[in-house]
Amino acid sequence: MSVLPLVFTSGWASGINAYAVVLLLGIFGATGLTDEVPASLQRTDVLVVAGILFLCEAVADKIPYVDSLWDTVHTVIRPVSGAVVGALLAGQSGSLSDIAAGAVGGSTALASHFVKAGTRMAINTSPEPFTNIAMSTAEDLGVGGIVTFAMFNPQAAAVIAGVLLLIGLALLLFLWSRIRRFRRRRAQRREEKRLAQASATGPPG
Repeated sequence: MSVLPLVFTSGWASGINAYAVVLLLGIFGATGLTDEVPASLQRTDVLVVAGILFLCEAVADKIPYVDSLWDTVHTVIRPVSGAVVGALLAGQSGSLSDIAAGAVGGSTALASHFVKAGTRMAINTSPEPFTNIAMSTAEDLGVGGIVTFAMFNPQAAAVIAGVLLLIGLALLLFLWSRIRRFRRRRAQRREEKRLAQASATGPPG
């Protein structure tokens, strides 16, 4: 079970930016920073592809509505990536079955993906792009920081990832409740305005 904290943390991070996780783990393994990373993630072609896709996500993730479209496309990709990375990490250590590790990594990635996607949809109700840029940058830095920290202290990193996941879920529920109320009020104001205009014009003569 010693690899479970790293599997959980990588799953959480994969739900936010799967390409960054693959790229970071591959670099850490290739540079000898850790022995937990399997050779398949250290391959040059894997690192190059992950790096290119990471750059694509870094751009798409900061553009309003494009980020939500990108998230929709990655609803399958991120959980699958989390499951595959988890299974590879478990297979490397031999301390946790591939199936169990894949389930942990995939389900955690799915949960964090829904938090990210839902939060972005809520943020996109605001027309300005600065919130998207700030949120995307914070996510990139958070993923990089937590995955790096997990290399040195996987247990503490897993605790932090778990807390961030719970905070994200709570924030998502809060934002969506506020957005629903805002939309109801706006629809009510539009209806009141329409009725007022109809009343002012009067019935047709």
